[in-house]
Amino acid sequence: FISSVRRGVHPPEFLKLPSADLLERFVEAAKGHAQILTLAPELLGAMPCIDAARKAGLVVAIGHTDATYEQARAAIARGAHHAVHVYNAMRPFSHRDSGVIGAVLTTPEVTAELIADGVHVDETAMRMLLQAKGAGGVILVSDGISATGMPDGKYTLGTFEVTVSGGVCRNSEGKLAGSTLTLDRALRNIVNLGVPFADALRMLTLNPATLLGIEFKKGSLRPGADADLLLLDDALNVTQVWTRGISN
Repeated sequence: FISSVRRGVHPPEFLKLPSADLLERFVEAAKGHAQILTLAPELLGAMPCIDAARKAGLVVAIGHTDATYEQARAAIARGAHHAVHVYNAMRPFSHRDSGVIGAVLTTPEVTAELIADGVHVDETAMRMLLQAKGAGGVILVSDGISATGMPDGKYTLGTFEVTVSGGVCRNSEGKLAGSTLTLDRALRNIVNLGVPFADALRMLTLNPATLLGIEFKKGSLRPGADADLLLLDDALNVTQVWTRGISN
């Protein structure tokens, strides 16, 4: 469910207003795999949709939104406790109109995603988010598309063509359209900002697992958890991967 701030990227014919009935159909089709819903809280039908999502056991997130501070706070009060790729596709922050970003930065119970590729969000804005939310409140995400790990060139994102140049993905209008970031690079970028390694690692592992309520199986090393492991060298490059304890 996407607001007008993303209509320059997503085809208008695919955009729908939030609907509790439509959400229930999606959840049923997902057959138990639906975990998180992102919506723009300023749209008509958003609040009943939040109620339906919470009833279905989904994490409710604010994202792709032009919401005001008041609209964002209303969604948070209703049960939206996560924010998708903060700063991007959101009403800009200003000192007289803090908007959804102001609500996210000042509400401790809201976790905040960050695309830490240095393109989607600049260094100062990343530092602001990290300082406001703390190590436990930030989740690093890639927003990676099919071009991730591939050379520059033309790629398809949904139904339209995008161009990757210098690792940066844009649509025909020059707007950012996803990322080619990998999470090991995100880890290195955050550590390079001066964030302690243990805190940066938490943003990739324990924090997202806790958001989804699977922290006893994923995101940590403990008895009974899945043995999904990475071995990093001193430069924080991946050297080996284990899935369920089996080396890949």
